[in-house]
Amino acid sequence: MTRIVMDVDTGIDDALALCYVLAARRDGECELLGVVGTYGNVLASTAVRNSCAVLELFGDAAPSASAAPPAAGAALASAAVPVLRGCPCPSWADGFAVDEGCARFHGGNGLGNAKIPGTIPAAPLPDRAERIPANADDGAACNALPDRLVSSGATLSVGGERRDVVSAADLPVDRPVEWRDWNGPELPEGVRFIVDQVRTYGREVTVLATGPLTDVDLAIQAAPDIVKQLKLVIMGGSLTQEGNCYDLICETNIFQDPEAANRVFRSGADVTMIGLDVTHQCLLTREHVESWRSSGGERGRFLASMTDFYINANESSDPMFLAGSPLHDPLAAAVALDPSLVDCFDVNMMVETATGNGRGFRGRTIGDPTRLRDPRKTAHVALSVDAARFVGRFADRLASLC
Repeated sequence: MTRIVMDVDTGIDDALALCYVLAARRDGECELLGVVGTYGNVLASTAVRNSCAVLELFGDAAPSASAAPPAAGAALASAAVPVLRGCPCPSWADGFAVDEGCARFHGGNGLGNAKIPGTIPAAPLPDRAERIPANADDGAACNALPDRLVSSGATLSVGGERRDVVSAADLPVDRPVEWRDWNGPELPEGVRFIVDQVRTYGREVTVLATGPLTDVDLAIQAAPDIVKQLKLVIMGGSLTQEGNCYDLICETNIFQDPEAANRVFRSGADVTMIGLDVTHQCLLTREHVESWRSSGGERGRFLASMTDFYINANESSDPMFLAGSPLHDPLAAAVALDPSLVDCFDVNMMVETATGNGRGFRGRTIGDPTRLRDPRKTAHVALSVDAARFVGRFADRLASLC
């Protein structure tokens, strides 16, 4: 039985991936050890809340009453699956705000604005526009920063784009910010959980990361001894296809924290990369969604409402997806359980961390020229996929949850 630790920025496709893993767990195919919520599609606190909501709706045990609302750094747990908070921002930043693109694809609550059944309410959005008006003076901006950043200012990531915060005018007025809340040896609980599970189970556990790789990078930095035992499946990157953000060169998860992704690829850990090369071949159609809706239950209605939003967003952004929406994170989840779904090219990978002046483009995933002739290949890049087998299995498994 495969043991899984999920590290997710729980937007729509992360939620679908979590549902897939829960269905596999029910069928005795895997054990879900825990879920770590990080930033990306949503804030880290929202990822924790959304993961708890999905577990409550589709799992066999509900999160405890203390799970909502999540406190910074707090571990939330159901009787079966702990949900823990990971890093709230990239390794290179002090804080994070969701960009307009992620909100357009995942909705204000990260789940397509679908009403979440159960006891865990949707994440509230603090009224930052009211608390920090755009014309506020520097003192107001300092009041919005953690004390340790008041004198030095801050570096803010807005969906991966750097913004230096030196006054209130530099802060987003239409969306909340979550700030870094760890220093030195004090790790986020989700990062410590990854370290503990790899140390306990070694290669019997797969870390399934469907968001930025900041948590995994920090786990490796804190505990280098886990590298030889770390078995990692990621959704991210692209080797042979266009990207999906910023001049179509980069893939979104990698672009959020290229430095962290580069360190992970170059750490020597075993990484299977499920990138746009294969996820764009696996499309979820409206017919699949209607089969969930026709179940008549609240689970099916929730899945259908959430996924309708996702399909509409993809169709409006790219004519390529008129036939359906790509199953990015669910494919990574499926490969973590059944590697035979894809064929991989073994290569030592890296991520470019600077743009221009002969350096390439920050966030691009490429082969590592410094390890080109190294006989040991630590990355396995999926380049072909049995799309029909995966999509059919995915649709059936989620239908069985409805």
